[in-house]
Amino acid sequence: MKHERQVIAYKKYFLDFYSKQNDTVQAKIEWILNLIRVTRQVPKKYFDHMTGTKGLYEIRVEVGNNIFRIFSFFDKGNLVVLGNGFQKKTQKTPKQEIDKALKIMEEYKNEKSK
Repeated sequence: MKHERQVIAYKKYFLDFYSKQNDTVQAKIEWILNLIRVTRQVPKKYFDHMTGTKGLYEIRVEVGNNIFRIFSFFDKGNLVVLGNGFQKKTQKTPKQEIDKALKIMEEYKNEKSK
């Protein structure tokens, strides 16, 4: 089976978040990242474009009553770059988390263009 996408972590943003999670959450994150790698049409339940942003996506992870989000964006079509992650405690995604994700995406693109 051909892999559709490559998933990479940019700097330490994602890894810092990931390393703080328990085994169950990490396993679910791994499962969803693999789904993103090999599934042509990833269900919106797991991977969705952030409304009102240019190219920012959120990876949705639910474990029991806990909800986690990992921001990501595309590079070169099928390369998914992971940015910051956080535990979602409110209905609406906190603006500071979105702003942070947009800064990370900007930083990544600036570095690439050097």
